[in-house]
This record gives sequence, C-alpha cells and structure tokens, in this order.
Amino acid sequence: MSRFAPNRWAVLAVLALAQFMVVLDVTIVNVALPDIQRSLGFSSEDLTWVVSAYTLTFGGFLLLGGRAADLLGRRSVFLAGLGLFTVSSLAAGLAPSPGALIAARAVQGLGGALLSPAALSILTVTFPHGRERNIALGLWGALAGLGGTLGVIAGGVLVDALGWEAVFFVNVPIGVLLMAATPLLVAESRVERAPGARREFDAAGAVLGTGGLLALVYGVIRAEPLGFGSAEVLGLFAAAAALLAGFIAVEARSSAPLVPLRLFRIPSLRSASPALALNGAAFLAMFFLTAIFLQQVRGDSALDAGLHFLPMGIAAVAGATIASTLVTRIGTRPVHVGGALLSAAGLLLLARAGGDAAYATDLLPGFVLFGAGITGVGVANQIAAISEVRHEEAGAASGVVTAAFQVGGALGLAVVTTLANSRASDALAAGASQHAALVDAYHRGLLIAALLAVVNVGIGLLSRQIEPAPEQLQEAHAAA
Repeated sequence: MSRFAPNRWAVLAVLALAQFMVVLDVTIVNVALPDIQRSLGFSSEDLTWVVSAYTLTFGGFLLLGGRAADLLGRRSVFLAGLGLFTVSSLAAGLAPSPGALIAARAVQGLGGALLSPAALSILTVTFPHGRERNIALGLWGALAGLGGTLGVIAGGVLVDALGWEAVFFVNVPIGVLLMAATPLLVAESRVERAPGARREFDAAGAVLGTGGLLALVYGVIRAEPLGFGSAEVLGLFAAAAALLAGFIAVEARSSAPLVPLRLFRIPSLRSASPALALNGAAFLAMFFLTAIFLQQVRGDSALDAGLHFLPMGIAAVAGATIASTLVTRIGTRPVHVGGALLSAAGLLLLARAGGDAAYATDLLPGFVLFGAGITGVGVANQIAAISEVRHEEAGAASGVVTAAFQVGGALGLAVVTTLANSRASDALAAGASQHAALVDAYHRGLLIAALLAVVNVGIGLLSRQIEPAPEQLQEAHAAA
C-alpha cells in the first residue's frame, strides 16, 4: 500500500468519479423515458422496468458486493463492477428492443452493486482515520449528491442533442478511463483471514432475495392488464412468497449472512428500514411520473424537463445540510417527521397541477418542498440505522437501509405506476382524450405517493429519538 500513498487523492478522484457515474445513471435515464418509449415501443406498464431493473439488482446484490470486496479483494471487485457497468451501458445504448434494454439495465445494477461498496471500502483503507478521511468522505458524498442533481440536466442535453442512446453511451469512455487508471493508482486490499478459514459469500441469499423481489414487482405490474385474480399474477405472487421465504431461511442459517436477522431486533434499525423504503418509493414514483408529465403533457423538451427538475436537486442538497445540523440539535425523530411532512406537502402541491400548469406557481413550490423533505427523512434514518448497532456491524446496518431504499423504490414505483396506468385506462375507456387521461394518471400517482409520505410521518412519530454523536454523523454520511 505504501507505494500508492502519495497518490491517495488521485485514488479518491477515481473512486468519486466512479460513484458519480453510478448515481448519475439513476436520474439521467428519467428524462429520456418518453424518447425510449417511442423509439423501442415500450408499453406504459413495461416502461417502469427501465428504472426498476436497475434499482432491484443494485439493491438486491449490494450487500453481496460489499462482502465479496472484503474477501476477494477490493480493487478486483471494483474493477469487475466497473467493467460490468461499462459493457452493459454500451449494450443499453445499442438495445434494439425493450427486453434487451431491460436486461442491460439489470446488468448495470449488478455492476453498480459490486462497484459502489468496493469503492467506499477502498476509500476507508486508503485514508487514515481522522481529518483526511473526513475530508475524503465529504468530497465523496458531495460528488455523489452532485451526480443526482446534474443527471437530469445532462440527460436533457444528451437526449435533445444526440438521442436517448447517449445517456448510456456517456458512461463508456468514463468507464474505460477509470479501468485504465485503477491498476496504476489503487492498491489491492482485502480482509485478512485466519489460516484455514473459509470464504463465505451467501450468494444463495442474494439470488433468492433478488429473484423474489423481481417476481413480486412483475406480479404487481402484470396485475393492471390481467387483474389480480389471474393465474399468471397469482403464480408470480406465489413464486415471490416462496423465494422470499427461502431467502429468510438461508439468512437465518448462514454463518455469514448478507442480512444478519438479529439486526432487526434493534428498534432504530427496524423503523429506519421501512422509512427509507417508503422514501425511495415516493422519490422514484414522483421522478418517473413527473418526467413523463413534463414532456408528454406540458410539451417540454428533455432539456427543459431537466432544468425544471434542477431546483428539486438544489433543495435536496440544501435539505441534507440543514437536516444534518438539526439532527445534532433536536434529534432524529423531529427531522424525520418534518422531512416526511415536507415531502407529502410537495407531492400534494404537484398533484394539483393541470396540463396547462404554470411552472413557477404550480410546479416549482412542490419540487422545492419535496426535494428538501426526502433528504430530511434520509439523513435522519441513515443516522438512526447505525446509532444502536455495534461499531463492527455499522457497515452491515448501513447496507441494509441502503438496499431498503433501492428495493422500496422499485416496489413503490411498480405499485404507484400500476395504479396510475389503471386510472389512465379507465379514463380512455370513458372517452377522455389521451392528454386528459395522462393528467388523471399523474394526479392519482402523486396522491398515492403522498399517502406513502403520510405513512412515513406515522413511522417517524413512533420511531426512537436518537441524538447522535459526531462519529455517527460521519459514518452515516459515508454510507448515504
């Protein structure tokens, strides 16, 4: 490691740029959705898989990625994830059909699940504990947050100038550059094992859990055209139940589980996980529905849509900073409740917008409130999640709630968009115009997302009040 020490800030640049690319990919795709739908012939129901395929595999394999990095070598797993992400980005841009794009997005999620935890592990072993590590973690978190904010702008520019394929192609040169730089700058490291100790990964748990969630989401999506009582939908739900039951059984018996079930006996983690899942559901649903509303109803270009989302990203960054300060002064519960109330208020304001809505008066206030609110919930619960676990299990606890956000987002997106699409179908059947049906679907979807935020208020009121120590704030920001 010593020969790499003089270049540790270059190491940070490599790691932060890789994480920036992964976070960017979550938001950059949303503004391209209408163009993707038109170009590849996606149905309204299947379009959600462009987002869900990525978030489900990312969340489902995130804990396995962190475990593999520690045991197999952090640089090796980082490079494997980076390679998968880069190749699948190229495949996504070249996709000739909806199925090919969804498959490429799933592989992208797997690549991100290997890359992201490995990068954070490399950062923590590269920088010594203290001021330098705190600076590195702050830069890491800032660049990750910037990726989410800039993604909507970059997506709009690329779609308008080059087409939807460019939002995937942009990852390829960055990925190639990082794969070339990593062996030159980053040292290999892994957790030292006792002589004769076995390497245990719990790959079965990751496959069963992710497979069960995929079946559940697909069942929810298929319920809209087929009905909840159809044989296909019931079969998917049965498969999901069996796979998820198998996941719990494997985790309970594994000597090195991905998700130590004992963690859920800790009250703060038990409330933080569903809170972040609901937060992810509201966020992905709002982003998905509003990106389509702005372009297909209001007639925005992809770039205009991205610019209209920008204040929400700025509010989210500001909200995270304010929430971190407030948590140290008044504790986690008021920040959680306040953030959820702001989210619900923002969604209710957006749900009032009609097809001829004025941006400044009808949309902007909702964007700002929602952006500030979701990060308030996120910061409070990331901190609460690790507050009562042993120091050596803080990483596992943070991984659990990060996965909860991703998986909750995918499940919530499926439920919200299914119900919104059902509303559009009913409106069309009753003789409404396509424009009016899309507005009705948007309103219903955001009202359901607002209901999720209201449920989160209830979880916050029942949650444990935590007043974190400074080191817990640092750990939570690193995991966020």
